[in-house]
Amino acid sequence: MPIYMDRHDVSDAVTAEIVAQLHQADLKIQHEFDCRGLTYWFDEKRKTAFCLVEAPNKQAIQEMHNHAHGEVSHMIIEVEANIVESFLGRIEDPEKALNSDLNIINDPAFRTIMVIKWTRKSLKTKDLIQSDLDIKRYNELIIETLSLFNGRLVKQQKDYFLVSFESVSNALSCALKLQVGFQSFTNNHNPLNIELKIALSAGLPVTGKDTLFEDTIKLAERMCETVKAAIIVSSETKELYESENYNTVLNSKQVFSLKPEDEIFLNRLINFVDKIWSEASIKVEDFNKPLGFSKSQLYRKLNALTGKSLNTFLKEYRLNRALNLLQLQAGNISEVAFDAGFSSPSYFSKCFRKKFGVYPSDYLSTIKS
Repeated sequence: MPIYMDRHDVSDAVTAEIVAQLHQADLKIQHEFDCRGLTYWFDEKRKTAFCLVEAPNKQAIQEMHNHAHGEVSHMIIEVEANIVESFLGRIEDPEKALNSDLNIINDPAFRTIMVIKWTRKSLKTKDLIQSDLDIKRYNELIIETLSLFNGRLVKQQKDYFLVSFESVSNALSCALKLQVGFQSFTNNHNPLNIELKIALSAGLPVTGKDTLFEDTIKLAERMCETVKAAIIVSSETKELYESENYNTVLNSKQVFSLKPEDEIFLNRLINFVDKIWSEASIKVEDFNKPLGFSKSQLYRKLNALTGKSLNTFLKEYRLNRALNLLQLQAGNISEVAFDAGFSSPSYFSKCFRKKFGVYPSDYLSTIKS
């Protein structure tokens, strides 16, 4: 049977004890709707509750809540139990306190999400071999460091980590330790062909999207891919960290923090580029109206975040997408060039070699072999 997580935005008057009573009311009648309440999370500060329920469909959950207490869900998404546990640490109620009839849970589902990404500066065969060895070696240190700061590993690929933290202070301390360690690693293995970037964003698991923490993860990934810094944090992450640490101000030399308006701009930019990157006819002027900036405003805004002009940003975005297509072996060089928005395969090859140190045809031969 499917498992769902629903979200309830409750009034200021609702307490953890009231939520526990509502949960008990669900459990008493859940069998009538073929549901099974697994557990819930309640956030006193943000006044949000999230229920984890095994049910035949979303409607059954709504009907159960309505009959039990009338507090129907504001949002419901289907989830996988192992993913929920990876993000939130449990899929059942924590142990009940002694001498208590009611299991009162005041356990927020709010999390700080860390995205770690490796980037290779050169795709030459010898550099790829060495970078694979370096990444594998340092990935072992990453996993050890995450555990030191109570980071929960949600997803790991060769060049990517997705991690969940209950504490924003732990998340940022972990990021700083990883970058300091990488700097030491770099000094001992110079010259190094890889770059490590870490981004932190914070949010709630259900926000109206299809998957857990979708908005939070998307922002972290976009910051990691575009912002010109080794450690990047969202505005909310910065605010929470400084609040947790008695208004300690983040060191801007170590951590690049976005403002709320930067996040809006970044999301608008990537949303637009995601739609048009394969269109060779797109010009710089075509960005102004959709993003709501003049040419000069757009240049300043983009340069402050990425250190690049719009032309350079779009070209590198296309080259990275072309690299993905080559890795998928989704066509020959000409087909990949056109699919990635380059009107000339020869110009594409020239740009690819300038960025990655190798012609796309040579890289394709390498990955095929």
